[in-house]
Amino acid sequence: MRELTILSIAEQVAAHLREEILRGHWSETIPGRGELAAALGMNTTTVEFALRLLEKEGLLVGQGPGKRRKIELPGGLATPALRVAILDHMPLALKESWMIELKHLLAEAGHTSFFASKSLVDLRMDVKRIARYVKQTDADAWVVVAASLDVLEWFSGQRAPVFALAGRRRGLPIASSGPDKPSAFAEATRCLIALGHRRIVMLTHRLRRLPEPGSSERAFLAELMAEGIPTGTFNLPDWEESIDGFQTLLDSLFGRTPPTAIFIDEARFFAATQQYLARRGLRVPEDVSLICSDSDATFQLCKPSIAHIRWDYRPMVRRIVRWANNVAHGEDDRQQSFSKAEFVEGGTVGRVS
Repeated sequence: MRELTILSIAEQVAAHLREEILRGHWSETIPGRGELAAALGMNTTTVEFALRLLEKEGLLVGQGPGKRRKIELPGGLATPALRVAILDHMPLALKESWMIELKHLLAEAGHTSFFASKSLVDLRMDVKRIARYVKQTDADAWVVVAASLDVLEWFSGQRAPVFALAGRRRGLPIASSGPDKPSAFAEATRCLIALGHRRIVMLTHRLRRLPEPGSSERAFLAELMAEGIPTGTFNLPDWEESIDGFQTLLDSLFGRTPPTAIFIDEARFFAATQQYLARRGLRVPEDVSLICSDSDATFQLCKPSIAHIRWDYRPMVRRIVRWANNVAHGEDDRQQSFSKAEFVEGGTVGRVS
């Protein structure tokens, strides 16, 4: 019988960090000892000893005081480069900061990424159009943002690996990540009801309404029904997703029995709604309460503050990079993960007047 080897705490930490490095959790450099200590719940001295052990192995290379240690993967373990296409929901002009960070981190990991020349909106969320476009595009893997159920079903059956960021991905055999919004929507709906609101509307994209309401929409409707509030197309209306279609929708909502509170998908539609209400002489929140279902950097500049659903995009970006590394090493990575979302009650929500 072999002797039992008892590892010190520092050796156990080193073993954990070694495994994470080889899995592709970090690329190029490893976080400093302070950041690692906070993440692992360890003291910095123990983490420093662990990092020095990995330096002795040659897995890490010091770069001087105050600088992160460089990762040196053993021969044969370097991550093969992938060409990753990012197929966004919206056109190129509307790129967000997290996408820029994603491209940067993929590049750090040795991959090439590019924004697809057409968006899902450009392709009308049509499977046949998307299939033709994908066939014509030189890419090893795809990141697809906020896609419908039928689009993601098609991607899940293709040979090229795909990662679904948000969209109708629940239950599909596909790698994915996104904010876990249902509980935040339920909390926001209860907040509105407690303030006396009963005519509450959710304006959301078609892919969130059909072929059946998504999980966040179901959570919203469930809270209304729990309070005995009848639900129907008034609460989750259908509309043509265009500038004119959105204005027509608002005209219909404020025709006879206007809502007292509205959930609005995306900051750009939120701004359009505010402008529409101002033209009609309606005040927020005195006449109508507004909640945006997404966060936006411009909200930090607004007074009163904007009520919205907030989440941290960084874990999702890191998850995509890990997925790309796993795929590059030949792994069939189809793990689904969720990032916690929370309701931020701002100055655009008030009592029914």
